[in-house]
Amino acid sequence: MSHVAIVTDSISDMPPELAARQRITVVPLTVSFGGESFRVNVDLSTDEFWERMTAPGAPFPTTAAASPGDFVEVFNAAFEGGADAIVCINCSGELSATLKSAHVARGMLSDREIHVVDSRTASMGEGMLAQIAVELADEGVSAAEIARVIEHRKAQVDLYVALDTLEYLKRGGRISGTRAAVGTMLSIKPIITVRDGVVENADRVRTRLKARDRTLELLTAAPIERATILHTTRADVDEFHRMFLDRSGLDPAMVQELTIGASVGPHLGPGCVGAVIIRRH
Repeated sequence: MSHVAIVTDSISDMPPELAARQRITVVPLTVSFGGESFRVNVDLSTDEFWERMTAPGAPFPTTAAASPGDFVEVFNAAFEGGADAIVCINCSGELSATLKSAHVARGMLSDREIHVVDSRTASMGEGMLAQIAVELADEGVSAAEIARVIEHRKAQVDLYVALDTLEYLKRGGRISGTRAAVGTMLSIKPIITVRDGVVENADRVRTRLKARDRTLELLTAAPIERATILHTTRADVDEFHRMFLDRSGLDPAMVQELTIGASVGPHLGPGCVGAVIIRRH
């Protein structure tokens, strides 16, 4: 039976211990604070990132895509480790140049079987697709068939996150300073989603409680196969998790909970809560 290796990037928000346990290799992006640069979850953990991110007077972090060389290194290591083929599942090409780097790396290793999939999503949307890919690989499914299944299943991924503030969308250039100031004054809590690979506004409500309730409503509108609760250092994630289980009816074993990491966190800021789901098929 052939051995298929599964690769993703750190925009998946998959923590190192989970990736290692599930045999998923994560190619790190780079996050920079002023003149200091770190490889995500290699030189800087998620906890360390949020400590820096929320420190008084901290410079606003920026992220840089993984390079083709980063992917070539990981692909070669996988083949040297016994893989016969690779399925690489990446963040939407609309959101990061990381996908392009993976394609360039595949072209540099054109004599090997490497399938690169644009997940058209981000965070654990791509992470859960990678988990499905591992399950298929363990069943002996070929790399080409795994890639085909993931291409089909990515349409069943939904992501909704309620933001605590508009400040980080403003800092990242997503909205104007005037719009952010008005939204803050009116206590507007935006709910974002990723549709066809692009971040969009799903709704805007007043107050955090209403935002949390509306996010749950959007997430549980259809039958769910599996889910990951996502948050950025907010205490009410336990309550959100409990309410999600109540509304979705999912077995708790099918619901993960993770902190959004350094590849995605700069664009959202602290105080976010939401989830990624994969609808039943």
